[in-house]
Amino acid sequence: MARIRRTSDPRANSTQAIWKIGKYIRLSRDDGNVVSESVVNQNKILDDEIPAFFEDGLYEVIDTYIDDGTSGTTDLERRDFQRMIGDMKSGRINCIIVKNLSRAFRNSANQGHFLEEFIPLYNTRFISLYQPRIDTFLDPEVVHSLEVSITGFMNEQYAYKTSADVRRTFRHKRENGEFIGAFAPYGYSKDPADKNALVIDEDAAQTIRDIFTWFITDGMSKAGIAKRLNELGVPNPTAYKRSKGFRYENPHATQNDGLWNPTTITRMLQDPVYIGVMRQGKQRVISYKVHKRAPVPENEWFVVENAIPPIIDRELFQAAQDLHKKDVRTAPGQKEVYLFSGFIRCADCKKGMSRHSSKGYVYYQCRTFRDKSKTQCSKHSIRMEILEQAVLAAIQKQIELVDSLSAIIEEINQAPKVQTESLRLTTMLNQRQKELDKVMGLLDGLYMDWKSGDITRDQYRRMKVKFEEQAQQLEATIDHIKSECDTLAQGIGTDDPYLTAFLKHRNIESLSRGLLIELVNTIYIHEDGSIDIEFKFADQYRRIVEFIENNKNELYIIGGKAV
Repeated sequence: MARIRRTSDPRANSTQAIWKIGKYIRLSRDDGNVVSESVVNQNKILDDEIPAFFEDGLYEVIDTYIDDGTSGTTDLERRDFQRMIGDMKSGRINCIIVKNLSRAFRNSANQGHFLEEFIPLYNTRFISLYQPRIDTFLDPEVVHSLEVSITGFMNEQYAYKTSADVRRTFRHKRENGEFIGAFAPYGYSKDPADKNALVIDEDAAQTIRDIFTWFITDGMSKAGIAKRLNELGVPNPTAYKRSKGFRYENPHATQNDGLWNPTTITRMLQDPVYIGVMRQGKQRVISYKVHKRAPVPENEWFVVENAIPPIIDRELFQAAQDLHKKDVRTAPGQKEVYLFSGFIRCADCKKGMSRHSSKGYVYYQCRTFRDKSKTQCSKHSIRMEILEQAVLAAIQKQIELVDSLSAIIEEINQAPKVQTESLRLTTMLNQRQKELDKVMGLLDGLYMDWKSGDITRDQYRRMKVKFEEQAQQLEATIDHIKSECDTLAQGIGTDDPYLTAFLKHRNIESLSRGLLIELVNTIYIHEDGSIDIEFKFADQYRRIVEFIENNKNELYIIGGKAV
C-alpha cells in the first residue's frame, strides 16, 4: 500500500481522504498475441503510470479487474467489468484507471453513457493514460470533447471491421471443413499441429463404438446403455473433458454430475460427426454489439463430408438412424429391447402389434384390436416362438436367393459384352419427357390464350399454377429415372451392397436385433397367422433382377442355360 500523507494541494477532493483505485484491464481474442496489449503488460503500464497522477500519495489500489479474451463491444458479458461497476456503486472504489479508451469500450454509445452519466452519478474519477488522455477529476469537460467522441467512434468501427473479418475467416474455414470450435466433439481432440483439424481420441472413440454396438447389435436401450456406462465408471463427455484439464463450460455444466443419461446417448447416436461429417454454423452471433446467439436454419449450416476421420462406418450409423424411427420398448427391469420391438405391424390396419403373455407364452396382437376397438380391426394374434421360426426361415430363404443371384451376376460379368442399359427405364424416360414437353407447350400457349381473350385472368392464373406443378413433378421424375439409368450403366458386381449385406449372414441359425435392423424394414402379420417381410434394399433387388433380365442372352452364350 502506498504511503498516505495529508496535503494542501487545492486539487485534492475535500470529501475523501484517499483515492480508492480499481485498475481495469481487457484483452479480446481479436487482439491476438500482441505483446503490448497483453494482460501482464497492461498491468505493468498501469502500475508504472499511477504514481504520476497521485503525487500527493493519497491513493490505494483496491483491486484489479481483468476481462481476458472478452470483447469490449458489450458491458453485460464482461464479468470483471460488471464486478467493477458493483464496487463503484457500493463505494469500494472511487477511481477507475485504464490504459486507453479501447480497453474499456468498443461501443461509442456505452462509452458516452458511462463517461457522461455514470461516472458523475457515483462521484467517481476516470483516468485513461493514453491519447486521448482523460482525467475527469482534473478536467471534467474532457469527456464531452470532440477527440473523445471521435476516438469512441473509431474504436467502434475497428470492432465492426474486426468482427466482419473474423466472420469471413470463420465462413471460409467452415466451408473447407476446418473445425473452429473451442472444444472438439467427444471422441475427437484437436490436432496438436493444426488447431483447425481433428484427430481421433482413442479412449473416448472406443466408448462411441461401444455405444453403437450395444444399440445395434446387442439391442440395448439408450437408458440401458447409459446405465452400463455408469456402472463401468466411464465419465460422461463433460466430466471427460474436465479430466483432460480443459476449462469446459456450457449452460448446464454446473449441474453436471459426471453421469451418462439417455439424452446424451441419443444425441451421439444421431450425430454424423462420427462418420466424418463436419456440421458447423448451427448458431450465429446476432451482431458485433449483441453477442447473443440465434439458431440458424438447417439448410444454412456448413456441412462437409469426409472432413475428419470417421470413428464408425456409415452402415452402422445408418442402422442406428433406421432404428430410431421404430417404436422400441425396453423389457421391464431389463437393459435390452425386445427382439421384435418396432418391426411388427398389423397387415390390415398397419398399426403396431401389442406384446403380452398368457399361460407361459408370449403373443403379439393388433394394437388397434387390443387397446382401441374390437370393430376396427381383428386380433391378428401370433405366438412369439412361431414368429421367430417363420422370420428366421424367411431370412434364410432370402439369403439363398441372394446367393443364387450373386452366382448369376458373376457369370454375366464374364461375358464379352454386358448389357447395362434398361429398356424399361429408357421407355419410361421417353414417355415422361414427352409428357413434360406437352405440359411446357401448354404453358407457353396459356399466356396467348389469356391475351387473346380465350380465357379469363383468373383462369390463366389457376391453370398456370396447375401446369407448373405438373412440370415440376415430371422434372423430378425424369431426374430420378436418369439417376437410375446412370447407376445401372455402372454395372453390378458381386460386391453390391444388397448382395454383401445378406451373404455375410450365411448359415445363420438364430435371430438377433442386429440382424433384423440390418436386413428388415417391417414384418406384417395377417389374420390367418401368415407373415410378409419387407426387406431392405428393395431398389437394389429390383435393379439386380432387371440387370439379369437384360443379360439373358449373355447367359445362353457363356453357359448354354437360361434364367
